[in-house]
Amino acid sequence: MIKEISPTPIQKMRTQCNGNELFIKRDDLIPFSFGGNKVRKAIHFLKEIEEQECNYIVTYGSDSSNHCRIIANMAASRGINCTIITPNDTNKITYNSRMISYFGAEIINCDLTYVKETIENTLRKLKDDGHKPYFIHGGGHGNVGTKAYVEAYEEVFSFELENNIKFDYIFHTSGTGTTQAGLICGSLLNGNRSKIVGISNARKNPYGSKVVLESVNSYLKLLGEKAVGLEAVNFIDEYVLGGYGSYNYEVMAVIEEVLFTDGIPLDPIYTGKGFFGMKKYIEKNQITQKNVLFIHTGGTPLFFDNLEVEKND
Repeated sequence: MIKEISPTPIQKMRTQCNGNELFIKRDDLIPFSFGGNKVRKAIHFLKEIEEQECNYIVTYGSDSSNHCRIIANMAASRGINCTIITPNDTNKITYNSRMISYFGAEIINCDLTYVKETIENTLRKLKDDGHKPYFIHGGGHGNVGTKAYVEAYEEVFSFELENNIKFDYIFHTSGTGTTQAGLICGSLLNGNRSKIVGISNARKNPYGSKVVLESVNSYLKLLGEKAVGLEAVNFIDEYVLGGYGSYNYEVMAVIEEVLFTDGIPLDPIYTGKGFFGMKKYIEKNQITQKNVLFIHTGGTPLFFDNLEVEKND
């Protein structure tokens, strides 16, 4: 199935950014459940689920989680039962949360401090009831998810060779860190050609960088490669604003600019915030006359959550 969805297109943008040549990789066009980085990862999880003959999927995430929506859709498409554990503090109705219910997933709400305990209890009960559950960490975190973005980097590398271009910078939104870990590993395994810059949408340093580094070295260890240090991780936490789910008029202005100029929808929780942070980072560091690639990691349903807000502003 990986070959069926890739490579995703890389296109030059009309949106301007400090005199740089700006490109975008359209992982949002992956043809399943509105696409995105979570689909790349879900395909690998599905392979393991089928190989292990599991009949239940358990995962967790917020009401805005693209990961949970895609896992619920994948489970429904395969006729597999699915349970989503969601912390109470993100309790709001989004298009993603509506679709998770629409796909028939069981939703268990709990206090944030009881997420781990709730997951353990849920898995134990399913096993006691005779099911064979498969657990996926939030956001698809882990070596399976990292591998998906090593493959995405290899698509970028192939595009560079075929089009005689080199991307000096590859930007993306960094949440749980798995996408960034995969891109860093992909770059390292192919000669460390590009600077990978993750714009955090929630986590702060030093924790954010530490999680990415652990994922990078976990994957490199799996391949028998030498571990790297923190200098390999560019995890930028200057643009998280008030944290996960927070955005301001500048983020919304960037989303409008990209939609009007290039016809590409971004959302304020993930991609729009990442694109906003990328522009700020480029201006702050006076980066110009470079080839810059932004990875669109999906989340289109979240664009519609804020369409009325945009109009009313």
